[in-house]
Amino acid sequence: MARTTAFSALIAAAVALPLVAAPVAALAQRDPAYAAARAAGQVGEKMDGYLGYVTPPNPALKAVVDDINLKRRAVYSEKAQAQKATVEEYAFTSGCLLIAQTQPGEKYQAPNGTWQTRTSAPPQRDSRCL
Repeated sequence: MARTTAFSALIAAAVALPLVAAPVAALAQRDPAYAAARAAGQVGEKMDGYLGYVTPPNPALKAVVDDINLKRRAVYSEKAQAQKATVEEYAFTSGCLLIAQTQPGEKYQAPNGTWQTRTSAPPQRDSRCL
């Protein structure tokens, strides 16, 4: 019961995630290597709330994505603590939202772990995503 309540509170708090994630996303969007890799389908949003590699990255892209993921983890850690949730729970909820925000042509991780290309249809998401 306590876990369900915590998860519900986490979902409610995640509504505010765009306000928190926007600065991290804005920084990422300024990097032309990241933008090009995302547009080319080399990186995509994972269900765990982090960026993943669809294809093996070059060292420069790996450094950019690692930096973005470190910044995401810092935000998730801070927000999870405030919501009395685990970092993993908060990151998962963020992953649900970030996958929902992908644009047609972008890659995302489906619930079965495969990389999918977003179409005009809603993306495939984990059944726990609201």
